[in-house]
Amino acid sequence: MSDWYEQTFRRVLYPAYESGLRRRDTLNWLAAYERDQWYSPQAIAELQFQRLKTLIEHCYREVPYYRRRWRELGIQPDDIRSLDDYTRLPVLTKADIRENFEDLQASSWRDRLLFKRTGGSTGEPLELGYTHESYERRMAVMWRGYGWAGARPGRRTLYLWAGAVGTPGRVHQFKDNVYNAVFARRVLNSFEMTESNMADYADAIDRYRPSVIVGYVNPLARLATWMVETRRKVHQPAAVIGAAEALHPHQREVIGKAFGSPVYNTYGCREFMLIATECAHHHGLHVNEDHLVVELLDETGKPVQRGPGEVTVTDLSNYGMPFIRYVNGDLATPSSAHSCPCGRGLPLLERVDGRVLDAIRTPDGRILPGEFFPHMLKDVPGLAQFQLVQRQLDRLELSIVRRDGFDDASIAYIRRETAKVLGDSVELDYRFVDDIPLTRSGKRRVTLSELA
Repeated sequence: MSDWYEQTFRRVLYPAYESGLRRRDTLNWLAAYERDQWYSPQAIAELQFQRLKTLIEHCYREVPYYRRRWRELGIQPDDIRSLDDYTRLPVLTKADIRENFEDLQASSWRDRLLFKRTGGSTGEPLELGYTHESYERRMAVMWRGYGWAGARPGRRTLYLWAGAVGTPGRVHQFKDNVYNAVFARRVLNSFEMTESNMADYADAIDRYRPSVIVGYVNPLARLATWMVETRRKVHQPAAVIGAAEALHPHQREVIGKAFGSPVYNTYGCREFMLIATECAHHHGLHVNEDHLVVELLDETGKPVQRGPGEVTVTDLSNYGMPFIRYVNGDLATPSSAHSCPCGRGLPLLERVDGRVLDAIRTPDGRILPGEFFPHMLKDVPGLAQFQLVQRQLDRLELSIVRRDGFDDASIAYIRRETAKVLGDSVELDYRFVDDIPLTRSGKRRVTLSELA
């Protein structure tokens, strides 16, 4: 029955929804990216640079920020003849985006942009603009990468994911339920996971019988550890996909042991969605080089040859509010392998090093993934930066850098939403600060647990 529905969804329902109802070109872009991945590394690099060159010329013509900055440095688009020349362009930081938000928008797209906010995995929520086409391309790249793990449109998938923040209305909940049902997916709220309700999650997996499970890494690993310790077996999916956090070897091992399935690693961020994904050979994560330019830089701004480097990304399709050489705050290690047995021409990352958000624990046995706080705080007006530290089991300390718009209602919202998932066993203290220091690795940790 599920195979029949998947085929019907992919051939009839999804095309009718994307191309007919929504009038989007996602499926056409997906077909193009499916073709591009099999080009040789040299052909993909040439395609990438052609797209990069066109984007740079567009930015110089239509984006005031880049035109001004590049002129200050004496750089013209014709000067960029190779990726080595491209590294002469300055990097873009979150501070640059906040200070030049209007000037980063292309003049011809200014009234046609879509906007969203990041959850701020480095503690700094950020608003960004993007075009309809760039969204369609991102969705296509996501489906391509998830497809390597067998997570195709319409295939029965269970998400151990972020729950809704606030109190969604009935109409909103109804739409979500219909959408998930049509797309053959079930969403379990990972923020409600505690030591005492693990069996509920296992039962939900057995009831739904997913072909694929997608989830935040830490909740997946916690559930898997409980399953191994209690010898609980569940319906075996064809694959488990870890997302939103670095997947460490010990986590991959316990998840694979618990579910009896191959475990796939992914890497993305809200600014660009999917950046890199593992294929079935697990030789590293294939970088979507036909869609992005991804660099790994050392502390001097030079490309790293070995060891972790700071991830810097350019989206080749977002002409509305382009991010050129955007430093997203993550660390990753390049792969020494020049190719993968799968035959794809996309280059490889060995691993993602720099996205580790500490889980928060409570006296009554709750374990809350660190992702809850950037997810909950991303929409708080006037919140510039934040960091949550746990030094005692029954107390949390929230440091807040505020701007205009942050008021008593913001604090009330934070307390209310935190109490929903942690109960009254933990006290939340907050303080306003001028800045939040970076870690030695150059990141700003969102959640930091100092418990043994």
